[in-house]
Amino acid sequence: MFIVYGIKNCDTVKKTFDWLTDHKIKYQFHNYKTDGITATKLKSWCKQKGWEVLLNKKSATWRGLDVAAQNKIINEKAAIDLMTASTSIIKRPVIENEKGEIVAIGFDASIYKTAF
Repeated sequence: MFIVYGIKNCDTVKKTFDWLTDHKIKYQFHNYKTDGITATKLKSWCKQKGWEVLLNKKSATWRGLDVAAQNKIINEKAAIDLMTASTSIIKRPVIENEKGEIVAIGFDASIYKTAF
């Protein structure tokens, strides 16, 4: 069983749902908007993949920050604080296995084929 973390109305998350369903892969969905995300979970992900990978600097949320706020995100703690406060800035989806290990970030069918 896998856990897909994201936002339900995100097109990338929707593509992921479709891909997993088409390949008969069971998953649970964790919606950042309704379920939130803990700093502890984000720290675990940062340890596995790095905060720079998780922080979506291409998102509308990031672009909506003023330059001064963007310039304050210089380390893991600052990134986690921002991602906890504004979950829309986390790259989507993040997919974990039952051990809490990240198997994929974002949607990429070629990565999914080997990860699942």
